[in-house]
Amino acid sequence: MNSTSKHLLHCFLLFAVVLFCEIFAGGIKISENSFVVVDPWAEYGTFVTILLYSLRLLTFLTLPQVLFNFCGLVFYNAFPEKVTLKGSPLLAPFICIRVVTRGDYADLVKSNVLRNMNTCLDTGLENFLIEVVTDKALNLANHRRIREVVVPKDYKTKSGALFKSRALQYCLEDSVNVLNNNDWIVHLDEETLLTENSVRGIINFVLDGKHPFGQGLITYANENVINWLTTLADSFRVSDDMGKLRLQFKMFHKPFFSWKGSYVVTQMHAERAVSFDNGVDGSVAEDCFFAMRAFAQGYTFNFIEGEMYEKSPFTLMDFLQQRKRWLQGILLVVHSNIIPVKHKILLTISVYSWVTLPLTTSNVFLAGLYPIPCPYIIDFICAFIGGFNVYMYIFGVIKSFSLYRFGLIKFFACVLGAVCTIPVNVVIENAAVVWGLLSKKHKFYVVQKDISSLVTV
Repeated sequence: MNSTSKHLLHCFLLFAVVLFCEIFAGGIKISENSFVVVDPWAEYGTFVTILLYSLRLLTFLTLPQVLFNFCGLVFYNAFPEKVTLKGSPLLAPFICIRVVTRGDYADLVKSNVLRNMNTCLDTGLENFLIEVVTDKALNLANHRRIREVVVPKDYKTKSGALFKSRALQYCLEDSVNVLNNNDWIVHLDEETLLTENSVRGIINFVLDGKHPFGQGLITYANENVINWLTTLADSFRVSDDMGKLRLQFKMFHKPFFSWKGSYVVTQMHAERAVSFDNGVDGSVAEDCFFAMRAFAQGYTFNFIEGEMYEKSPFTLMDFLQQRKRWLQGILLVVHSNIIPVKHKILLTISVYSWVTLPLTTSNVFLAGLYPIPCPYIIDFICAFIGGFNVYMYIFGVIKSFSLYRFGLIKFFACVLGAVCTIPVNVVIENAAVVWGLLSKKHKFYVVQKDISSLVTV
């Protein structure tokens, strides 16, 4: 089955799932029982009725990102063919693959550095360097393609940037930097693995040279799955990359909703101009703050073909802590005076749809206990949002899990499992919101990443 056939089947399944949810939730009226005949003003009173309608309307905060995801998944082929090189890797400009780590998982970093170096060589890339930036010395192998940069404990940025921002800014200092302005940097987390597809995509991106910033797809169900629950929950993020992220970069070339902190490709002169020296507020979600500053300065972005591999958090607590930090960091970004309002409108709407999640989740229960009549278009859009978000989990599994690797039965079990994880994921996301709003904002929690440390004797 070719990629076009797969895409058409995916679109058919998308519309089927949305149609089912529209009928099930009453977005499409098929019988008299679908209509609410209660007069809420007389039945519940003025205050309760206003509250119920307000909660229903809060659902619309998610509509912009839902529309971006929908268009991204439909307008562009969701199952592109293998990435083919558009030029010789020998002609590619110099590429620095930069990994930032605290240094807590030395064996993991060493293993992944070797794997990523071999992947680059297998793809034909010659003009590259793997640079590991760490707070603790790792004593990496002495190799011409490997450079270890240890951030001094007494190093401080001008604005007081912390955590990963501090380490990334240290690399841009004149006394540390070894790159030229036209060189390129591929930012990876310590657990991120390159694939030959992603290296080809990066080579095509830098050879094109039209945009100084780019990003691609990351999947989480590769090799050994450590925690099935968190991996299935992260299937939503895969769909988010293929939908919203791809549309905003391929069609508009702007980070309306920001981007991720890994699989980030930047040109040296542009990264230095934007900088990571963004103070404490720009240090919790440094990736988001950087993207919005670059957006405000007029830089353009593009989507990079080819996926990279990562692992989902190993425990539910790490999963919760990760989401909490993201929420807190993005809130600091949208409240920062450094980012102009016009450049963060969609991001602000998006994060406040997350902040109000405990309120919108209550609609699931209140719709049954206190039904209210709404205009047809409101019921239709609310059901569309719910149905499409369910499909996001389904598509993420289809994109992440190989039918040939898992077999038909296990593959469909994963699809069903992703749908079944939705209630658990909603609970965790709600908990992250409450915890994030009530706890200290300027903290940077690092999740467990070393598989070997989970093994007990």
